[in-house]
Amino acid sequence: MRPARFRPQLVLAGAACLFAALAAGCASSPNQGYAASSPYPTKYRSVALPIFRNQSYMRNFETDLAHALVTEVERSTPYKVMSEVAADTILRGTITAVDLVELSKDPATGLANEMMVRIRADFEWVDLRSGERIVAREGVESTALFVPSYPAREPLELGRFAAVESLARDLVGAMQSNW
Repeated sequence: MRPARFRPQLVLAGAACLFAALAAGCASSPNQGYAASSPYPTKYRSVALPIFRNQSYMRNFETDLAHALVTEVERSTPYKVMSEVAADTILRGTITAVDLVELSKDPATGLANEMMVRIRADFEWVDLRSGERIVAREGVESTALFVPSYPAREPLELGRFAAVESLARDLVGAMQSNW
């Protein structure tokens, strides 16, 4: 029995086929399918993130959202967060509603077992140089569950934090190029 011989031509041919298959599967633009480039528009370099207006009766969600947006933009986009004077674009909006929804209650006590924090917001992303709207959406909604009853006794802040973080991810995700 003869030992198998190493054939560099076969390895090169296999690597070339693999590269061709991968290159054919990627598009040059995220608008046309999978792409190796950034899904965010490259003509912008910075974004201003003023605190959203809050029309709900629950206070301080707007400041929590502002902190979450700054963190999410810096973490997952190529943009830098700057003041409105220095930025190319601005992401502004309004928290239109914050609700606490009772999902289940204890039949013995009548107290809530599971609750959900629901935040609804309208926003727009605007090019400050031209005044053109890049993206605008109404009624973007985010929810998070928390368990205020015994034995978990999770505070409202836990659900609030999770809902705000989720909303920030959704808003920043909407800044991606149109698919």
